[in-house]
Amino acid sequence: MLIAQLSDPHVRPHGVLYQGVADSNAHFAAAIAQLASFDPRPDLVLLSGDLVDHGTAPEYAAMRSLLRRLAIPLLVIPGNHDDREAFRDAFRDHAYLPPTGPMHYAVGTHGPVRIVALDVTLPGLHHGAVDPDAARWLDETLAAEPTRPTVVMMHQPPFATGVPYLDLYACRDEGRLAAVLSRHRQVERLVCGHVHRFMLLRFGDTLLCTAPSTTTAIALQLRPDARPASHLEPPAFLLHHWRAEVGLVTHFVPVGAFPGPYPFA
Repeated sequence: MLIAQLSDPHVRPHGVLYQGVADSNAHFAAAIAQLASFDPRPDLVLLSGDLVDHGTAPEYAAMRSLLRRLAIPLLVIPGNHDDREAFRDAFRDHAYLPPTGPMHYAVGTHGPVRIVALDVTLPGLHHGAVDPDAARWLDETLAAEPTRPTVVMMHQPPFATGVPYLDLYACRDEGRLAAVLSRHRQVERLVCGHVHRFMLLRFGDTLLCTAPSTTTAIALQLRPDARPASHLEPPAFLLHHWRAEVGLVTHFVPVGAFPGPYPFA
């Protein structure tokens, strides 16, 4: 099973640049086109938050217009830049999304890997949190299918990256989340967005990885006094490849046309 994970496209109204410098809509469209060129094509696409930049109706209209070109099943979750109710309205045809409250859900109809989405966003805030109700829901949902390989998706990652301006906006209550995950050995990966970079670490007795943005890369600065910065690096996404004999292998995929292919490996 092939699962593509796109994140943080920060779509703007048509013709408007993200932060005045990046054509986020064009970058997202290029990522979708690249997915369409894959052979074999992914079975499922995950979109792990910050679909738009300001949570406005024109932005969600632009997002839905871009998604018309995606001929692959799609699962979405909101991020801190999304407006929860505007998001819910924009994706009202996505029946797996709950009609009220946090957008937790579990979907297992697209292949052998089950997707469990945990909505840790806090309306009006940039950081996330795993409250006791969310932890209880996750624990019960994972316990319902204890032998099925599972990917848990959320937006804000629950760890300190070492980049000071990112760590202000992490997902809090990470110990509560780690305790739940450590009880469920079938969780192959915890996948997140939010940080506009690829990162990988062990967390809760599984592997956690963050997806790059299809729009900009937040600068990797590890000095405690570093100031927020971003770069216009090539947009990118992740491709998670599940095989029963191996498990889940995650690939970093830059978006674009590059020289090659050359006849060597």
